[in-house]
Amino acid sequence: MDTNINFKNIWKQQTSNKPNLEELLGKLKKFRSQNLRKLILANIALIITSLLIIYIWYRFLPQMITTKIGIVLVILAMVIFLFAYNKMFMVFYKIDQTQSNNEYLHNLYVVKSKQKFMQTTILNLYFIMLSLGICFYMYEYTSRMTLGSAILTYAVTFAWIAFNWFYLRPKTIKKQQGKLDELINKFEEINNQLKES
Repeated sequence: MDTNINFKNIWKQQTSNKPNLEELLGKLKKFRSQNLRKLILANIALIITSLLIIYIWYRFLPQMITTKIGIVLVILAMVIFLFAYNKMFMVFYKIDQTQSNNEYLHNLYVVKSKQKFMQTTILNLYFIMLSLGICFYMYEYTSRMTLGSAILTYAVTFAWIAFNWFYLRPKTIKKQQGKLDELINKFEEINNQLKES
């Protein structure tokens, strides 16, 4: 039996399943739009941040090599993150409402695989490089402070990084995985129903 059936044709044929299928395709469209919007916003935010950091380097001309290393690490972290994140753009862009169930599932599996790579390898690398870059960058300025002020500055910075790493990151990852898993499960359920019928 051919399982590569177009969802729109099924939707037209089955009156009892109309709301469920319509709702599922609506969720897929919303998921796609949200992820494309996040991708665009991430690009804008990180590019502007990188340009601002380059401007600060040019304008204030840091003296110590550690500051320059810090700036390079921070910008490199953002470039690597954006490069990997933008590879997901074409996958999201390809998802539309004219595909068959196998194409939907295949694209969602590809998104899941790329999302897992982003959430583990790339995000870990990003946080490590960003943290090191900030520490190196701050050294030139904290070395001019009193010991107490320098310790407080680093403590506040590390607290913010830890908050992002241990609280915001896992919460965001769980939310992203939940939305994607829900879509995949529903499309798999429909695919299995088609195979059985």
